[in-house]
Amino acid sequence: MERVFITGAAGLVGQNLIASLKNDDAYQIVAADKHTENLKVLRELHPEVEVIEADLAEEGPWQDRLGECEHAIFLHAQIGGLDESEFVRNNLTATELCLDAMKRGRTRYLAHVSSSVVNSMADDFYTRSKTRQEEIVEQSGFTHVTLRPTLMFGWFDRKHLGWLKRFMERAPVFPIPGDGRYLRQPLYGGDFSAIIAACLRQEIEGCYNISGRERIDYIDLIARIRSVTGAKTPIVKIPYWAFDVMLRTYAVFDRNPPFTTHQLKALITPDVFEVIDWPEIFGVRATPLDEALEETFCHPEYSQISLEF
Repeated sequence: MERVFITGAAGLVGQNLIASLKNDDAYQIVAADKHTENLKVLRELHPEVEVIEADLAEEGPWQDRLGECEHAIFLHAQIGGLDESEFVRNNLTATELCLDAMKRGRTRYLAHVSSSVVNSMADDFYTRSKTRQEEIVEQSGFTHVTLRPTLMFGWFDRKHLGWLKRFMERAPVFPIPGDGRYLRQPLYGGDFSAIIAACLRQEIEGCYNISGRERIDYIDLIARIRSVTGAKTPIVKIPYWAFDVMLRTYAVFDRNPPFTTHQLKALITPDVFEVIDWPEIFGVRATPLDEALEETFCHPEYSQISLEF
């Protein structure tokens, strides 16, 4: 049995990955994260998994445990926020400290989860930090794979489709900025977890753009969520500038808003991401979008569990 150290393990991807990977007798999982509340969820769902609560941007005993593991999976990421220093700290400093620990230890393989934003026209704190993070990993010399997923959704999702679903349940209307015709390529977290597991088992190398295989406009995606969840909330288009003002006002009262003006700009950026034949490359099934939405929002055990950020 070989050990695999998963950073950011209590987040959306980590929770989905551990739910499937823990049944593989080939691996002993060591899950690390700094978010206390999300780690409680992880411990309750998977009491057999070793859990370490640690801030990976700070040196500590966790580094020795990472160095003892043969494999590492980097899932830690600062995705949203209003302060650039948070992206530097959690995406760059944490990555450097992890790689230092691996170099001192026995780690031989790394699965690094980056983001499709490195291929985007967007220019924001997240995009810059993820681009630099890829460079740091590439320069480390480790045998590794870099995966660049598009917008992801699935069990435990709070920030993406999960937040949209909960907003739809609470709001009298669901506002759409502009005409809502913004191309999305949503990726199901269950499929992405299967890809990571395949990389781990085969120690696949290279860099892969992992995009959702079904293209859909944002407004149509919202309509699909409404249909799957049985919501009756009217979908209303509002001017982009009014939506921007709403987000700025919300940010005055919440310093960690689930949706920011930077993400609004990213929403309307006309990006089209490469779609490779990842089912064939990694030997996994691509879950159809409607089926994935059904699993996400109607699963009897996981659909009502959301994470904090």
